[in-house]
Amino acid sequence: MTRERQLTDAFAELTDTLVRDFDVVDLLHQLTLRCVQLLDVDAAGLLLTDQQGRLRPMAASTEQARMLKLLQLQNSEGPGLDCYRTGEPVTCIDLAAGGGRWPRFAAAAQHAGFIAVQALPMHCGEKVIGALSLLRTATGQLTADNLHIAQALANVATISILHQRALEQPEATAEQLQAALSSRVLIEQAKGVLAERRHIDTDRAFDSLCIYARSRDLRLYAVADAVVHGKLDIAD
Repeated sequence: MTRERQLTDAFAELTDTLVRDFDVVDLLHQLTLRCVQLLDVDAAGLLLTDQQGRLRPMAASTEQARMLKLLQLQNSEGPGLDCYRTGEPVTCIDLAAGGGRWPRFAAAAQHAGFIAVQALPMHCGEKVIGALSLLRTATGQLTADNLHIAQALANVATISILHQRALEQPEATAEQLQAALSSRVLIEQAKGVLAERRHIDTDRAFDSLCIYARSRDLRLYAVADAVVHGKLDIAD
C-alpha cells in the first residue's frame, strides 16, 4: 500500500467518526498506530485531561508497560505536560543532551530505548484537551511534512471528540472525557483477564479486544466489561 493510500485511509478513518457513533479509546488507539505507520517514529502515546485538568495516559501504539509508564510519568513532568500547558509543540532531539528540563522522564525514556521526543497539542482553537507524544529510538526530529501530518491527525481526532460531546450535551465535555478515561481502567482489566486466559501477552490481548469490537460494531468498553465479568470469551 502506498503512503498516499495510507494517509487517505487514516484521515477517512478519523473523519468517519464525525458522522457516526464511536469509541473514544479505540479512536485514540488507532491514532497512535497511524502515527507509527505513517511517520518516522517508533512509538506514540496520547495523554488526555480529566476534570481537574490533569493529564492521564489514554492510548499508546504499544501496550507495553514501558510506554504506559512514560505516559504516566508526564503527569508531573515531561514534554507532553509542557505541550498541554502551553498549547505549543515541544521538541527534544536528544534526551541525553537536552533532557535536563525533565530529568525523570528523560532517564526513563532512555532506559526504555527512546532518544528523542516530539509532543504535539490536541487542540481546537484555544481549547487544549491533551497531547500526542511521538518517540524515536534515534536522535533527530521529524521533517516539517511529517510534523504537519501528525498535527493534522491530532486535530481531526480532537474535533471528533469535541464534536461528539457537543452533539450530546455541550456542558458535559469534561465529564464525558472523564468517563472515557475511566473506561480505560476497565479495558486494562480486560486485557489482563484475556492475556491470562489465553496465555498471550497484553499487546495481543488488546488487539483481540479491538478486532472483536470493530468487527461487530460494538463499543470497546462494552466488550471489555463483558470479558471482565465472564460474559464473553474471545477466541483466536
